[in-house]
Amino acid sequence: MNQTNPSSQAWSRFRFSVIGSLLSSPPPKGELKDRLRELAQKTWRHPLTDHEMSLSYSTIERWFYQARKTLDPVGALRTKTRKDVASSRKLTSELKNILHALRRDHPSWSYKLCIDNLGASLSEGEAKDLPSYSTIYRYMKTQGLLKQRKKRKRFLINGESETSTPKDWIEREVRSYEVEYVHGLWHLDFHHSARKILGKDGAWHKPLILSIMDDHSCLICHAQFYLDETTESLVHGFRQALQKRSLFRALMSDNGSAMISGEFTQGLERLGILHQPTPPRHPHCNGKQEVFWAQLEGRFMAMLEGEEQLSLSLLNDALIAWIEFEYHKNLHSELATSPLERYLSASDVGRPCPNQMTLTQAFCIESKRKQRLSDGTISLEGRRFEIPSVYRHLEYLTIRYRRWDLREAFLVDPKTSECLLPLYPQDKAANSTSWRRPIGPQHPEGDRPAVGIAPLLKKHMAEYAATGLPPAYLPKEEVKENAK
Repeated sequence: MNQTNPSSQAWSRFRFSVIGSLLSSPPPKGELKDRLRELAQKTWRHPLTDHEMSLSYSTIERWFYQARKTLDPVGALRTKTRKDVASSRKLTSELKNILHALRRDHPSWSYKLCIDNLGASLSEGEAKDLPSYSTIYRYMKTQGLLKQRKKRKRFLINGESETSTPKDWIEREVRSYEVEYVHGLWHLDFHHSARKILGKDGAWHKPLILSIMDDHSCLICHAQFYLDETTESLVHGFRQALQKRSLFRALMSDNGSAMISGEFTQGLERLGILHQPTPPRHPHCNGKQEVFWAQLEGRFMAMLEGEEQLSLSLLNDALIAWIEFEYHKNLHSELATSPLERYLSASDVGRPCPNQMTLTQAFCIESKRKQRLSDGTISLEGRRFEIPSVYRHLEYLTIRYRRWDLREAFLVDPKTSECLLPLYPQDKAANSTSWRRPIGPQHPEGDRPAVGIAPLLKKHMAEYAATGLPPAYLPKEEVKENAK
């Protein structure tokens, strides 16, 4: 199992960001070429160097068809693994000695400079058979022939550290917008309710409502009241929206801590959902949610003014009834129809929602941990998890877990990004028993390995006997007889 390649992930995210708009809002029949030409004329930022670059029409077209024909567009756009990734490409002992000498004498040289000098130190015939740059580079990395960077002094300006100032936002015109298809874009936002509720702990809480709305139909995919605005609450409500409706294409939200958390953003990426956060100081970009908050406070909360014993469960029961039987069925002045009718009649670009386990494994943060070989455990958020002995040979492991729920974690294959098996916290009380599983392969009763003299030693003894030479020692009994 190799380590996760960050450059491959960066390229897959970049390719998805280029063609994501074509998936969330497919062009009408006959206009695909024009949309592809518009994307080819744009200037893009290289995902690794951040330099300006341009993309050809054929490249964008190939990425689009690769992503459209699969349920995992980000995975389809991932760089493919080389077929010879597991094969061995060896260097001769002479080349290895020269590389070690060059690195020892010039520790600050770059890898390219070391490899160029390696070719220059060989004859013309030997230089033609020199392995590729990537082969030599990988050998130097695995053997620890790393470049030693020179330490640089860091200066302070007027005794203080230099900080970057944010760029001023340019005032731009505001225009209304709407995507052409259902499930092409969803809006997500939290809202603080004006009414407080009394909790079981005896304290007053101001509940927050999470609302997830479809842009084209203004249908509420899911809404629920919570007592906090954490990633756990966000993922809890977001998964319900996916299971109730569909796997959509793009999401717009603000830059709240829950919306930009690792579990949520990585989950969107694994599900092939393009995340489009609103720019800072531009709440009108998510204006449809703001309109819904006005209806929520003006109608729904107004009908609860006479209820004194207001609880979180009562709020959620009343909310779902009001949404399904009033908001979804009433005439929407902007749409000239009800949200439910437009949702059912309009074209749909949604995908089937994955199962429960896939959603659980998707909304996790991915991290790399070093296995403690003494007892086969890793540490996550200060808690130790046991690794099955079949994976005891791996030094580094790729793990997915949720920081708010440490009841289980998942071991991941970084090549395919698939979850191999769940991991559980260490139970020291259960481990206090003396029973332990044997490590290593077990041989059946009738297939035990041979015992006695090793084959190599038997071969040496037979070769020595074939020479006809007498033994090069005197047995102890013969020494006693000669002494008499």
